[in-house]
Amino acid sequence: MGLNVAVADYNPNAVGIPCADKYYNASTIDIPAICAVARDYQPDGIMTLATDMPMRSIAAATTLLGLPGISEETALKSTDKYEMIKAFKANNIESPWYYYLKDQADLSSCCSAFTYPCVMKPTDNAGSRGVVLVTDASELTDAYQYSRSQSRAGHVIVEEYMQGKEVSVEIIVYQGVPHVLAVTDKLTTGAPYFVEMGHSQPSQLAETDLARIRDLASRAVLAVGIDNCPAHVEIILTADGPKMVELGARMGGDCITTHLVPYSTGIDMVKAAIEISLGIEPDFTPTLHKAGAVRFLGSDIGVIRSIEGKEKALQVPNVKSVQMFKQEGDVAQCVHNSLDRVACVLAQADAVPVAVEACQKGLDLIEIK
Repeated sequence: MGLNVAVADYNPNAVGIPCADKYYNASTIDIPAICAVARDYQPDGIMTLATDMPMRSIAAATTLLGLPGISEETALKSTDKYEMIKAFKANNIESPWYYYLKDQADLSSCCSAFTYPCVMKPTDNAGSRGVVLVTDASELTDAYQYSRSQSRAGHVIVEEYMQGKEVSVEIIVYQGVPHVLAVTDKLTTGAPYFVEMGHSQPSQLAETDLARIRDLASRAVLAVGIDNCPAHVEIILTADGPKMVELGARMGGDCITTHLVPYSTGIDMVKAAIEISLGIEPDFTPTLHKAGAVRFLGSDIGVIRSIEGKEKALQVPNVKSVQMFKQEGDVAQCVHNSLDRVACVLAQADAVPVAVEACQKGLDLIEIK
């Protein structure tokens, strides 16, 4: 795109640094540090890809320099699950019942009102960290300690356990108008940790349901104030209709927006997000009508001795990419959150079942000892 790029990261060995024109040793969640970087570099736009907490730093920095982006209030509402669900309720956005627990005393005072099963999760984390299903009152204490341990502020939220098909909605909001680029079907481990293990586009739900999902997602992003920014919205289609899970004021991770959106629609969502940050109107016109899918791989518990089969997986028809998240010598464990996954296979095809089958065939060829 002909842009000069500076990157900020606390890790001087971060993989993106050699690709950038300038590097700043600053944590993306250190608001004063990112504001200092912005003052020094004087960029025309600031963005991240698919991480939640840096949005607070970005909002502060774009506000400081008068650049396109969300407000600091919106950044809080889109990264703190308590502030988020309060905004949903205030704007009549379909969402689960909830209780906010700032300490053990709140748990003791509220627990008699819970109905089971319910979901407990930290207010300020992502990637399924600290999310757990609670099936009865006897599990509350252990679940609370688990969720609280994954919260930066030590705060937890308890919510209705919603059952039904789970999807995500990939959106870019430009000048107050939400543009829905794709609806993504989601595969998770289910209870108790609900870790995402696969995604595919376009969604295979009925168009009547998709219309309600697109409408809910569009209303939800506006309810928290998202504008001139991408959004990733998670929704469950319950027996009572679609209800919000949560959203982020950034692109979806898990290769959804970097790979699946261009595979299925032809829209380069990363480029569009960069353009939005620069105040340039993106082109939201689809140029493809295909299918994209990704499937993730877990492993046995232990130290990884060898990983084989990546090249064979890449030879499977319709497979586009194979990514490894762990290497020989790394420790593997049960999948409790997204960081525990070992690999993924991505595919593009003319139909979703064909793309999903290609992913699975590729995974079957990867052998981890």
